[in-house]
Formats: sequence, structure tokens, C-alpha cells
Amino acid sequence: MPEDASAGPASGSADPDSAATASEAFGAALGSAARRAGFDPAQADSTGHVVWHAMGGWRGVLESVLPGLAFVVTYTITRQLVLPLVVSLGIAVVFTLVRLVSRQPVTAALGGLVATAIAAGIALWTGRAQDNFLWGFFIDLLFGAVLLISLLVRRPLIGLAVGWLMDDAPGWREDPRKRRTFFWLTVLWTGLFAARLIVEVPLYLAGAVTALGTVKLLMGLPLFAPLVAVSWLAVRALYPRGSRGARDSGDSAPTTDR
Repeated sequence: MPEDASAGPASGSADPDSAATASEAFGAALGSAARRAGFDPAQADSTGHVVWHAMGGWRGVLESVLPGLAFVVTYTITRQLVLPLVVSLGIAVVFTLVRLVSRQPVTAALGGLVATAIAAGIALWTGRAQDNFLWGFFIDLLFGAVLLISLLVRRPLIGLAVGWLMDDAPGWREDPRKRRTFFWLTVLWTGLFAARLIVEVPLYLAGAVTALGTVKLLMGLPLFAPLVAVSWLAVRALYPRGSRGARDSGDSAPTTDR
């Protein structure tokens, strides 16, 4: 695919309106979620701060890692199904209750609890421990497919999200540098979800529960964090604070990322 593949449809080529509209809506939703997570290029935050904020800090890291880790460890020791699921789900419930009691936002913890509960329900229904990871496969497939479709309709999702964040929705598509950057960033994010499926599905089919759980943890935050950092640095290079097309954050002085 050529470097400038995201420049827009060639004359006479198909450009499905429904797919483009769906990708734009998804981009707006992703941009809104990114802002809530602290990914706002108009701010002067350092790369480390943004990545840490995107992961939710120590609490977010623990909420993401501990339920899966508990399942893998407990299953490896007991070779049973019910106890590992109960331990994993119990940890997710505790995190949600702690947020409720401390009057902290519960969205992330509640989302993790729901995902853990769905995964446990599938495994209990089939009676197979490896099916605890089926829901994660579905999520990776969904996000990967949406990102891929956005590339195919020449509306790279990262560009749509950043354009929404920076009030540059129409402008970025007219800038070749931005188009190329957002195209390749979207390719990288698509590759992340594809890589997870390529590595993890064979382990699922082989019934290698411990190996699958371990690989899933290793391909989670350890890959997510560097990709957030790369995306942040690329977007900050395109939108220095105070530059044209960047959302006004109250301080127009350009900043150099630390």
C-alpha cells in the first residue's frame, strides 16, 4: 500500500458512505475516550505522564493485570476451572467496590468487571478453561476490524480521533504529512490487535491455558504503553501547542515534549 494511501479515494474508486460514517462516529467516540484517559495533545503533559495516565496509574494497572494473573496462577496450581474463575471475578468485584467506596470513577473498573464476568460465564458454560479468553479475542477482533476498515475506506481511525480532539476534523485530510502519519499510526494499532490474535489463537486451539494466559498478559499493557507513547509523540510533533489546527488550551506558547 503506498505511503500516501490515506490521501482520499482516487477518481472513480468506491468510497462506501456507510463505512466512512461509521468510522467517523467511532473516531469521535475514540477521541472522547482518549481525552478522558488523558491523551490530549493540546496539553503540556510529558510523554511519561500521558502513558501512565492512559494506563490508569497504579490502580489501572492492577485492575488490568491482577484478575488475569490470578486466573493463570490459580489454574496452573489447581488445574480446576471454577476456583480460578471465582478468584479472578472476586478481584474484579473488589476493585469496583473500592472505587465505589472511595467515590472514584468506576467506569474502567466496571468495564473490567463486566468483561471478566462475561469471560467467566463463557468458560463455565463450555466447561473449558481456555474459553475464558474467548471474549478477549472478540474484543481484539472487533477493534482490529474497525481499524482495518477505516484504512480501507481511507479514513484512518487515528486521524479521525485526533482530528476530533484537536478541532481539525476537515483540516488533517488536506495535509499530506498528517495523512501519512495517521495512516501509519492506524496501521500500527491494527497490527497490535492482529499480532495478539496471531500469537494467542494457536495457543487457544492447543488448549495451552497457562501459556495463553501468560502471553495475553505480556501482549497487554507491555505493548499498549509503548504504542501510546509513539502515538503521543507523533501527534505532538504534528500539533505543537499554539500551532494552527491545534485546539486552544489557554496557553499558546509552544512546548517541547520532555
